Amino acid sequence: MLLDRDHTSPSPRSEADTRHRIAQSLDAAARGEECGDSDIVASLALLRQAGWLDDDGTAAPARTVHRLLRVGAANLPVGRLWEGHMNGLYLARVHGDTQDAAQVQALIDTGAILGVWGADGAVPVAPGQNDHLVGDKTFASGLGTVTHAIITVSSGPAVRLGLIDVRDGGRADAQTWQMLGMRATASGRFDTSGIALQDVIWLGSPGAYVTEPHFIGGVWRIAALQVGATLGLLEAAADGLRARDRLSAPAQMARLSSVAIGAMAAAALVTRAARAAAPDADGVAHRAPILSAAARLATEEVALDAIRAVEQSVGLTHFADGAVTGRKARDLSVYLRQAARDAFQTRVGEACFNEEGTLWDFI
Repeated sequence: MLLDRDHTSPSPRSEADTRHRIAQSLDAAARGEECGDSDIVASLALLRQAGWLDDDGTAAPARTVHRLLRVGAANLPVGRLWEGHMNGLYLARVHGDTQDAAQVQALIDTGAILGVWGADGAVPVAPGQNDHLVGDKTFASGLGTVTHAIITVSSGPAVRLGLIDVRDGGRADAQTWQMLGMRATASGRFDTSGIALQDVIWLGSPGAYVTEPHFIGGVWRIAALQVGATLGLLEAAADGLRARDRLSAPAQMARLSSVAIGAMAAAALVTRAARAAAPDADGVAHRAPILSAAARLATEEVALDAIRAVEQSVGLTHFADGAVTGRKARDLSVYLRQAARDAFQTRVGEACFNEEGTLWDFI
């Protein structure tokens, strides 16, 4: 378990002011980061200065949700990298032994940015000959920014988590990331071949990674960023329409407000899922994977509604080069395409309806 830290709770006003200040800075930096004119590391430094990079999200779940909402609304690529770092902290805490945790904490203390890279490339990552890794990771977020990544090694029941140093730029290839959105994350391919097994910090036994509530139960963080980005898109659309004196039309208000109401409901579900996944959630932890999966699905639906509504409300200028709503919608569209969406849908349905009355366990 990671070494305990003194997380003094800020006052509600201080916390709200900090969230607002950080959101303004991240929003202002987003366009430059997408174009490559500014470095996303500077935005992550703001989160570090606020103490947010020291928190794995479990000490105060509702507070973490609010922080993720504001960061996702302001700058979704920064939110994606922060969520990966937070996930890395969490996985090290729940799966690492005391010695492993101390090593990870020492890395954090010296400024490490963590990532969690699970998607294998053409050659899956696995132990090879001569006690070295072979294989590559794809869609590895934060190339050049993430300093240490927790990677999945092997697959199925034998899957293991290993923390590796990923600062070797010769192993990274961001040119494979040719997506229309989330460009600032600098995702891509990372080749692990030749990394000595003795240089890997192993976290947990084979199969530990997929145990609940630590696996699907943590999807609420992604859901929080999704609904936050949805709210940020709606705000940007309203700002643009207000400046053009087009916001007050009843059709505009009806279109945007209906999505805003859905986002409010989705945010409440995300908060409930976060609380269910907390370490002290006695008696409800078994619900955490289902609530997190449901939150992920709900935030996806409301985000898609928001993208459509904003396109209709803003019109052709939404697609202009440099349009704020266009950039936010591109980032959100790409981020929504997380893995295993249909599996989440099936899992939620089975939990709710396989036995009579089980639906009420989640209400």
